[in-house]
Amino acid sequence: MKFTTTINGVIRDIDCEPGMNLYELLRSLGIKGVKQGCDTEGTCGACTVLIDGEPALSCLTPAPRVAGHEVTTIEALGTPENPHLLQREFVDAGAIQCGFCSPGMILASKALLDRNNNPTHAEIAEALSNNLCRCTGYVKIFDAVKNAAAAMRKEAANGKN
Repeated sequence: MKFTTTINGVIRDIDCEPGMNLYELLRSLGIKGVKQGCDTEGTCGACTVLIDGEPALSCLTPAPRVAGHEVTTIEALGTPENPHLLQREFVDAGAIQCGFCSPGMILASKALLDRNNNPTHAEIAEALSNNLCRCTGYVKIFDAVKNAAAAMRKEAANGKN
């Protein structure tokens, strides 16, 4: 199946096998930030990506469904030398332990903060409800999202967008 999509800001002409999901496509392209933790059942969130800025489980998304859309993975957010605000806050809050869930958690959090930079605890819980973590107990993840939101509000107040 042939289609064109944008992945991490790069327009790509894709030729994929029928039945291929987005997770498989991304991994075949060498994008390793998407993880598989639930055998494509959609129950862990480790494969979360953004499609046009909205979180999606790549293991449940047929690859051709992203034709003409923008797909963003964790690789597009920052670098070790210049991490995205959310990546920095996750590290600073101690919200990253084994790191397996972190890409999905960070992308789901980004989608939330892009539309609401002052979320309640309940809104954060809802935004992260498709993402499981077996290490942190979630408290530090929630702290990281709250800290990132506060930093975003501070930047907005100072005119840094």
